Amino acid sequence: MPLQTLDWDHYRTFLAILEQGSQSAAARALGLTQPTVGRHLDALENAAGKPLFLRSYKGLLPTETALSMRSYAETMAASAAALARAASGNSENPEGTVRISASEVVGLEVLPPILADLQERYPLVTIELSLSDALEDLLKQQVDIAVRMVEPTQGALVSRKIGGIPVGMFAHRRYLDRHGWPETIEDLSRHRLIGFDRQLTYVREAIKAYPAMAGISFSFRADSNAAQLAMIRAEGGIGMCQIGLAAHDPDLVQLLPAEFDLQLMTFLVMHENLKMVPRCRVVFDALADGLLAYRGNSSASVS
Repeated sequence: MPLQTLDWDHYRTFLAILEQGSQSAAARALGLTQPTVGRHLDALENAAGKPLFLRSYKGLLPTETALSMRSYAETMAASAAALARAASGNSENPEGTVRISASEVVGLEVLPPILADLQERYPLVTIELSLSDALEDLLKQQVDIAVRMVEPTQGALVSRKIGGIPVGMFAHRRYLDRHGWPETIEDLSRHRLIGFDRQLTYVREAIKAYPAMAGISFSFRADSNAAQLAMIRAEGGIGMCQIGLAAHDPDLVQLLPAEFDLQLMTFLVMHENLKMVPRCRVVFDALADGLLAYRGNSSASVS
């Protein structure tokens, strides 16, 4: 049986084995029996004409063939999920599932009150929230709507510019009581600094605007903005934080506001095919209104 004639269930099993590392773990993740998973794998390997996994003491290790198939199977998974979300909708009233992608810190700190209010007004709309700093593919409809910190360039997308969300340098006041208050950007080198372990978009913008930051050594690094914020709140040092988030905690003190003024450009994006779908339209509009209000409150906190 050729690979193209196998149904989606086989490829769903294939992805589960890749992710879980064994047939038994894949069976548990999918809610299938292990013999069913084994039959799916046998059918895939027979159709491919070669092994897709090698047995080892660590479990099942993917072959080069399996690794080359992975991205295509993931595209199938995204399409199947998008199809299920489309089928869940109502053609006239806002009803069904909408999948949103946002950075971890925005998803944890900014979106929950917006989404809670949305679901009070539209109780039949179900939200799936994917928290990641990676850019999930809107064209392949891995998600329906994304909050992005980079301007979209693909022509098939509808976008709304939210504008610049101000970012500042912050520390807990008890940290400053112990270690002193920096008076210049150069003084930061004498403090414990909380920062990134890879250069995300806002990090590159900060270094471009403040070249002195390029040589700064961080005592705590994390690729999660939420982890950095948690460390600032825990009196661990000085780090960058959205001003609107810090405004909720009177113990967080903004440092060097005149010397450090960074705007995190924000956009709300969805595929143009979804702009007339009621559930996507109301979610997009609610997110736009909520994010614009958040930006306005953040800007007011600066002045």
